[in-house]
Amino acid sequence: MRLVRFLHEGEIHYGWVYGEFIGPIEGNPFYEFRRLEARLPISSVKLLAPVQPTKIICVGRNYAEHAHEHGAEVPEIPLLFLKPPSSVIGPDEAIVLPPQSQQVEHEAELAVVVGRRGRWIRAEEAEQYVFGYTIGNDVTARDLQRRDGQWTRAKGFDTFCPLGPWVETDLDIRDLPIICRVNGEVRQLGSTREMVFSVAQLIAFISSIMTLEPGDVILTGTPAGVSPIHPGDIVSITIEGIGALTNPVVAEEPVS
Repeated sequence: MRLVRFLHEGEIHYGWVYGEFIGPIEGNPFYEFRRLEARLPISSVKLLAPVQPTKIICVGRNYAEHAHEHGAEVPEIPLLFLKPPSSVIGPDEAIVLPPQSQQVEHEAELAVVVGRRGRWIRAEEAEQYVFGYTIGNDVTARDLQRRDGQWTRAKGFDTFCPLGPWVETDLDIRDLPIICRVNGEVRQLGSTREMVFSVAQLIAFISSIMTLEPGDVILTGTPAGVSPIHPGDIVSITIEGIGALTNPVVAEEPVS
């Protein structure tokens, strides 16, 4: 199933995708729900970020080549940081470049959507806690990341976590190509097989620290090739089996 959140006639709904149509969902997709007939053309709605996470847990340097391009060591245990829920935007919404940074970069990532509440989850049981997968962009103010030494400000600006276009609940993630294009030019090209820590290992490690809630998102790290983005750019990330997440880039309007 492909799960979407969408805006139609002024109201927000969950739905499921069948071809070029959406069917509404009655109930909560993370608990009990019923799928209604898919009659609504996708073109007639505005797709939103497919989930509203209570937290976004991110994994740094989970691709060796990305660590090396920044002159950093591959960590011995997962390197975690958080992005605030206020950073989430959906497909076609604008990434807003803040005036505090002169170097904002894209980071294409496979995003895991948690389906069940859990703590101390064993790696061999982790799949039972996964609702599905979507595409994430861990937008980063690289100059602020270097300056601050910790990453909250660099990763936490509003609009710095595009997610979408939907959650794919039936997906083999062992070897999925991840491609990021800026204005049609390929900037990142990698595969989920290159992850240092697997999704199961990440879920086990993260849940040993904090309780995972339904709808929470885990960003699993980015392949090499991150690069700056500028006003007017179009960033498009594709992951095989999911689709494409596209966002324009704009500069933040000065406060008058």
